[in-house]
Amino acid sequence: MFTGIIQTIGKVKGFEKKEKSARITIEHGGLTGITIGDSIAVNGACLTVVEFSSSIFKADISEETLRLTTFGDVKPGKAVNLEKSLTPATSMGGHFVTGHIDGVGNIAKKTVDGEFAALDFKVSNDLMGQIVKKGSVAVDGISLTVADVMENGFRAAIIPHTLKNTTLSAKKEGDTVNIETDIIAKYVERFLLTYKKQGIGEAFLKEHGFIKG
Repeated sequence: MFTGIIQTIGKVKGFEKKEKSARITIEHGGLTGITIGDSIAVNGACLTVVEFSSSIFKADISEETLRLTTFGDVKPGKAVNLEKSLTPATSMGGHFVTGHIDGVGNIAKKTVDGEFAALDFKVSNDLMGQIVKKGSVAVDGISLTVADVMENGFRAAIIPHTLKNTTLSAKKEGDTVNIETDIIAKYVERFLLTYKKQGIGEAFLKEHGFIKG
């Protein structure tokens, strides 16, 4: 589990593509306390450390992760957002991020106004039911607040700190990003889909304890 508060920006040093998987080597920028088996969110995707040193760590990437994320076309030299998994002592900023990417989106529009920016993200229709105005979404592992919902995506307002300390400052229109919607929104959508045929009326609300009989 993560918070979406990026700890440092790393760099891809190597990417070995195998038949149905890959091994990635990341220069971690001095991220401390790394051990074998640790979970580290790399651009929002939860990866497990299999090797490490004072400057790099290596992780294996499954076929599904390659398919659902931007790792499918990653190249050495690419900057990536890094966050270690949270602990009981971690300050809980951002929101609960699982590190399980739901899909790839792209930057439809980027507007820079001084030190601030507004980014419009285009995402697939199947994710739109899990995105709400003023809700949370993780973009390349960054916890962002949805400023507005549009027909095929959403807009986020980016503050100077986030631009300075994440890869968003270098992102351009058309660039792809990893998207993870809010876990609460997933459960709400599943709940509504499960009971869609039954209908949500007074009888349903009484049965499930939302109103008293």
